[in-house]
Amino acid sequence: MGKKKFYVVWKGVEPGVYDSWTDCQLQIKGYKGALYKSFDTREEAEKALVTPPHHYLQPHKETASQSFEKRLPSGFDLNCLAVDAACSGNPGPMEYRGVYLLTGQEIFHFGPVYGTNNIGEFLAIVHALALLKQKNISMPVYSDSRNALSWVKQKKCKTKLERTAKTEELFRLIERAEKWLKENAYTTPLLKWETEKWGEVPADFGRK
Repeated sequence: MGKKKFYVVWKGVEPGVYDSWTDCQLQIKGYKGALYKSFDTREEAEKALVTPPHHYLQPHKETASQSFEKRLPSGFDLNCLAVDAACSGNPGPMEYRGVYLLTGQEIFHFGPVYGTNNIGEFLAIVHALALLKQKNISMPVYSDSRNALSWVKQKKCKTKLERTAKTEELFRLIERAEKWLKENAYTTPLLKWETEKWGEVPADFGRK
């Protein structure tokens, strides 16, 4: 479990400070032009609420968001999660994350842990599925990894990475993810991010 976050909603159904992602999303879901950001403490969040949002939402982030949106098909629903992983070496230190496209907000981040990129992509999808089910939120999940999408569909991480003392932590995570897939039904659409048409997936770590 990650540490608790506090969310400031500057533009949304009801601006304010919220202490859960679920409550925050209720304020910004479907709200055109919604502005919000997470903070580590309530004190920081309350201070930010009475400060113009441009002090916290840097222009270069908005530009990046606009850049990928221009390449998306007409009518593309940004109310979705995109996931991706990055690995320094293969295998090597691996991390993954999920990003909410409507705002560009990082929803979860895990790692680094010793592993491979494909495993990270697989775990990222399962993490997203479990989170959405836990919060009772319905939205598609996009991944640019055909392998990971296939593994999730088969409920099996078909990695060839050897299980050793160095990879033991990772394999425990894999087993937990596979167990979740076998024990939980879900209706979340799992979709392929079309990198060649749309550019890098918004959850990309920018290390290519």
